[in-house]
Amino acid sequence: MTKLTFAIAGAAALTLSLAGCTSSDEDSLNTAEVNQANDELNAMASDAAADAANAEAVALGTQEQQLEQENAAASNPTDADEQNVAGM
Repeated sequence: MTKLTFAIAGAAALTLSLAGCTSSDEDSLNTAEVNQANDELNAMASDAAADAANAEAVALGTQEQQLEQENAAASNPTDADEQNVAGM
């Protein structure tokens, strides 16, 4: 091929690649829209983190109550258990 063919092919490729960079394109985003989306995502992430922390606190509180009940049951033997040990 000649240099002219390469030049025409290169110009056509450049034109096609730059055609998507026009400012009238409906797909292009404004910076304000992007920043608003970031703010919304940050707020949603913060809410999700707070919800997870609250759920974990509730779960730990429930676990603490269960352990306290088990400890109370184990540390306060019944009369039958004390007599059983005394008979050994």
